[in-house]
Amino acid sequence: MALTLRSIVIQKPDSVNLILGQAHFIKTVEDLHEALVTAVPGIKFGLALCEASGPCLVRWSGTDDELIAMARTNALAIGAGHSFIILLRDCFPINVLPVLHQVPEVCTFYCATANQAEVILAETERGRGILGVVDGAVPTGIEQDADIAERKSLLRRFGYKL
Repeated sequence: MALTLRSIVIQKPDSVNLILGQAHFIKTVEDLHEALVTAVPGIKFGLALCEASGPCLVRWSGTDDELIAMARTNALAIGAGHSFIILLRDCFPINVLPVLHQVPEVCTFYCATANQAEVILAETERGRGILGVVDGAVPTGIEQDADIAERKSLLRRFGYKL
C-alpha cells in the first residue's frame, strides 16, 4: 500500500481561532454545536466534520455563515476521516475546550490556536489520517525578564489572571 504525505494550510483570517480534533460518530456535529452554544452564549462559530463511512460527507453546523463556510472548505481540504474543525470568532479556545472535552464522541484534539496552522496528513488507498499540526513559527530565543513581564501583563489584560 502506497503512502503519501500531504500538507494542508488552514485557510482563515488571523482574528479567527481554530480547534482541530478527531471524533468517532455522526452525532458529533450536533453534540459539539450544543456544547459550544451552552458554554458561551452568543458564540460565533462554524464547525465541520469529515464523515468516515457511508456517504462520507462533510457534515456541518454553526452560528456564523462566514465561519461555517470556512469550516466546510477546510474540512473538505483536510479530508481525514472523523476529523473536525471548529472556527471561533470573538472567543478563545480556552473558553470552550473544557466543555468540548466532555463530548463523548471526541477522541482527541490536535490543535487549538489563533496562529496560522498547517495539517500534516498521511494518505493511503484507504483514506487520510492526521499525523500532526504545524502551529505557528519556530522560537526565536528564550524569553527574558521584559518578555516575562509582557506575558504576565497580556494575561491580565485578557482577564485570565488577576
